Formats: sequence, structure tokens, C-alpha cells
Amino acid sequence: MTNPLYDALIAPQIDRTAPLLLTDGAEISGAEFAAMAHRFAHALVVLGLEPGDRMAVQIQKSPAALALYGAALAAGVVFLPLNTAYTPDEVAYFVENSGAVLLVCDPSASESLGPVAAHHGAAMQTLDGSGEGSLALLAAEQPGSFDPVDRGRDDLAAILYTSGTTGRSKGAMLTQANLLDNAQVLVDEWRFTADDTLLHMLPIFHTHGLFVASNVSLLSGGRMIFLPGFSVDRALHWLPQATSMMGVPTFYTRLLDDARFDRALTGHMRLFTSGSAPLLAETHRQFEGRTGHRILERYGMTETNMSTSNPYEGERRAGTVGFPLPGVELKITDPETGAELPQGTAGMIEVRGHNVFKGYWQMPEKTAEELRADGFFITGDIGVIDADGYVSIVGREKDLIISGGYNIYPKEIELALDEQPGVLESAVIGVPHPDFGEGVVAVIVPEAGASVSAQALEAAIAPGLARFKQPKRYEIIPELPRNTMGKVQKNLLREQFKDSFAV
Repeated sequence: MTNPLYDALIAPQIDRTAPLLLTDGAEISGAEFAAMAHRFAHALVVLGLEPGDRMAVQIQKSPAALALYGAALAAGVVFLPLNTAYTPDEVAYFVENSGAVLLVCDPSASESLGPVAAHHGAAMQTLDGSGEGSLALLAAEQPGSFDPVDRGRDDLAAILYTSGTTGRSKGAMLTQANLLDNAQVLVDEWRFTADDTLLHMLPIFHTHGLFVASNVSLLSGGRMIFLPGFSVDRALHWLPQATSMMGVPTFYTRLLDDARFDRALTGHMRLFTSGSAPLLAETHRQFEGRTGHRILERYGMTETNMSTSNPYEGERRAGTVGFPLPGVELKITDPETGAELPQGTAGMIEVRGHNVFKGYWQMPEKTAEELRADGFFITGDIGVIDADGYVSIVGREKDLIISGGYNIYPKEIELALDEQPGVLESAVIGVPHPDFGEGVVAVIVPEAGASVSAQALEAAIAPGLARFKQPKRYEIIPELPRNTMGKVQKNLLREQFKDSFAV
């Protein structure tokens, strides 16, 4: 029997007596973690889940939450992590679209999500940030060993939902090979070993925190300082025990705002990486000046895991995302024709390799639009390769906003705003934000004679949208700029409101 991800990530922990996870309150050995994962795996079987079934999970980050991921690998269940900020309406879509057999949520959300699960024929269990809940109680009754089910490299390991510009989310299907091969490349390229201790403050409901940070650490045999979230004080407390840290730009800008973050505190560190959003060149310079370390920036997305990376050894060039990783092909093409463009010319980034997903769940038409027959994935990002081979992201074909490391798609917010009384139309844009990379700005055109207020709009759309999607600023204007074809020129709006968050 083989189960590639389980064999690589969970099985090596079974006899490990040394600490695997360090938290604010406890140390958890590899063996204890493996036993926890095995008990959860038994619980999933008791609940009737079979290999290939989907499990939607919207819970707080904790060692138990990571063990539940390990349990899914062991039992062959397709893991479907959901952002903890998603509203019940949003969760309902994911459960319905995926056909999830089980929804695991925080006990505090059971009242609002119970009807969601019931309506779509899914069972519901609870698990909180302390590792307590109905699923934990069931798991506690199970044995601490489990015979993993047989899974092939092409079998699905996870589905991660990524929104589209239509506002309808797409489920990216990630295979065992996608996740395992990409993690192995990152271990090799970033020189992770069993001697590493990773400061892990990322959420684990998306690629960065789960499939980059956690998988890399588990695969290399290192330790993780596994914290529920980011705070400057928590980071400063734990940094002396770490050798590496993975973060988003917001982590680094906030650390630089604190005088306690200095060269002495980071002298023993081996590696800082950044991703999920562009890192400003100024942040690069400030960080190197303060600590002597140069942040390693890389590029990836839900559908491809990691595609490029600045070098571990060699120049980590600010403003670029480095070179294609081993096993990954990257080319720049004409967005209209798909023809490959000369080096130095900006165009569509397309990638092919072990990292590229299998397609979108139950969306063959959308898969065919974005995943070419020859295996190249059309990323939607506009990039350029310089004379030295470094890749830079220069823009996005679509109007994706990345704020604090989270992907935000304007159409979903615009639909909510356009439904409000007195709103004729809206345009949602992202503009530079000193802390979040980009801040969401809603530009509103009122109906003739109508009066709308930012406060009223904010209150009206808040219940249906995750907090990170909600606009940080509202602008009321008489009309939206359009080209001769009637298309809203968001580039003009971004220029007009580019200083909205200037400090």
C-alpha cells in the first residue's frame, strides 16, 4: 500500500519523540502529532467518509487542525480548507459545489452553519482552537494507530477555492503529486533540514500556510513554532528560537515598525521568505538595513503552488520573484494569441510542471479556458523576464486585489454594492496601502437624486462578505470613466485614488 503524501509527511513522525510543534502552551512531539492524526482518521471512517469524499473545514488554526489535515491524507479524504472569515452564505456555496460529505466548523458557528450542512446533505462536526469539540470527542475514543488507505500520485489530496472575476469561486483540484513534488523542490531549493525551526504564523486555509510552510517543515523533519496568527509581540518572543520564517509583506512591515526588531534579534536566523503579495522594494531595503538579511521572495498561486523563487544562494533581487523552480517551465505569451514573446517583453505568465493543478472541480469549461491541452496554465498575471532571467510580476490581466496576502475579486463586492438602494453602479479597485500591500476602495455612482453614505453601505454589505473583502474606503463620484466600448477604465480610477492610503 502506498500513500505518497502520508508516507512523506505523517509516517516519519510516528516514532519521533522530539518536539514537532511548539505552541504558546505546549510542546507536541512527532509521535503525539501522528497519534492525533490517526485518531482523527479513525473518526472520519466512523463518520462514514470514504476515500475521495470531500471534507470542508472552517476552523481556527491549531495543532489539532493540522492533525485533521494529516487525518485526511491517511484516510484518503479530499481536504477542503476554508477561510475562517467566510460567512455562512459563502460556506454554503463551497459545501454545495464540492458535494462535501462533512463540514467541520468551530463550535461557536454550529448554530449558523448547522442549517447549511443539513440543507446540502453534509454531516457536521465541531473543533475549536483548543482542539476541543464533537470531532475531538469522537477521535479521543479511537486508537492512535491507523493503516493509511492506498492513494496514487494522481489522486486528489485537496480542493482549494479561488474566486473568479464573476464572483463565482472555482475549486482548484490539487493532487498528491502536485503537493509532494512541489514541497520537495522547496525543501531542496531553500535548504530546509531537520535542524530547522520554522516560525509559522500564517493561516493554514490556503496554499502558503498549509502547502508551503507546513508541508515543507513536515517533509524536512524540522520543527514548527505553530502560532494561531501574527502579532509583533508574539513574533519577537519566538524569533530567538527560530531559524526560518515565512510571511506575507504585512508581517515584515509591522516588524520594521517596532524598534525591538533588530540585527541582534535576527542574527541566528537562516532564512526569511515572503509571498502571497508583492513586497515593496523599500521594504526589502529597510529589512536588509535593519537585520542584515535579504528577504527571499517567490511566486505562486492556488492553482500552481510555487512556480518561481529568488535564489537561496545568489542575488535575491528586489522587485522580482526570481527564477522558475526545478521542474517548472515558465513562458511569457501574448494574452490575445498565446504566442511566446521575446525576452524582456511583458505579457501573460504561463507555467507548466509538476506543480500545476488538475483542473477546476466540476468546471470543465473553465478548466479548458485556463489550462491548455499541452499542460501550460494561463495564470492571469502579466510578467516579464529580464536579461538575467529574473521574473517580475508587472500587473494582472484581471482586476484581482491582493490585500494582506488575501485574494479579493472586485466583482463579488460590486454585485453586493449594486444591490443597495440608491446605488446606480460601483467599481471596486485596489490601490497601494502601506500595511496591506493593497487596500480595497469602492467607487460609487448614486442614482439620480439619491443620497448614499459610506456608513450605510458598509453596514449593508458586511453580513455577506468576509471582513478582508470589505472596502476600507468609499468614494462617491457622479460617473465612472469609460472607454469608447463602454468598458469601465479602472486604471484611471486607480490613478485617481492611488493616494487614498498615503501616509
